[in-house]
Amino acid sequence: MSGLARKALRYGLVVLVLGLVWQVLSAGLGSAVLPPPLEVAGAFVLALGTGIFWAHFQASALRAVAAMLLAFGLAFPLGLVLGGSRRADALFGPFVLLTYPIPKIVFLPVFLVLLGLGDGAKVAVIALILGYQVLVTTRDGVRAVHPKYVDSVRSLGGGKWHILWDVYLPAALPHGFTALRLGTGVSVAVLFFVESFATQRGLGYLIMDAWGRMDYVGMFIGILGMSLLGAALYEATDWLERRACAWMRARRR
Repeated sequence: MSGLARKALRYGLVVLVLGLVWQVLSAGLGSAVLPPPLEVAGAFVLALGTGIFWAHFQASALRAVAAMLLAFGLAFPLGLVLGGSRRADALFGPFVLLTYPIPKIVFLPVFLVLLGLGDGAKVAVIALILGYQVLVTTRDGVRAVHPKYVDSVRSLGGGKWHILWDVYLPAALPHGFTALRLGTGVSVAVLFFVESFATQRGLGYLIMDAWGRMDYVGMFIGILGMSLLGAALYEATDWLERRACAWMRARRR
């Protein structure tokens, strides 16, 4: 069985188990509160054929992807610098470690004031939350490199750029991508929060709008759409990690 088939089988089993649990809860709570899974699944399939659903899905996907690219593009190089330079880490490391525990979602009103009610503020707050995870994980990955590898490059006449490119970068990439991949769930969760107000496009808006109208089937359509988005982002990041860190698979063999 191929890897793709095994992954599809695992997803199918998870959907089946969740569907059975959902059916039991629906029967216990009543279909008015929790619609049966088959009813929601049918409505979801119909929604996939409409442009309205895909307009909301595209808006959410663009925000999430933009935030992930921004977070990785800024945080990963900074993590390399902090992990590879004791002087830089001594200057900026305490600031990062002290601000890391602060819940970044509280800065959303600040971003809304500075960047307005458009996508900029939403992307910025998601990128800030995810960026800290990538930064700290990348920094720790570089600092975990054994000094013998650095000494080996120096003994061959390599300078700082050789150490950065041949030692720190290969060591940090798996950590950075792992943080990005695991952060997809956080990104989608924050995306739902930031899309629940001050917007008319996005799956978060779709969920809250349906909830406000007591359209519980429509609400679950949005929830399934957001779950689909999260799974797609996770798998896409996992694919990028396998391509960027192909040497790790070769080493495991």
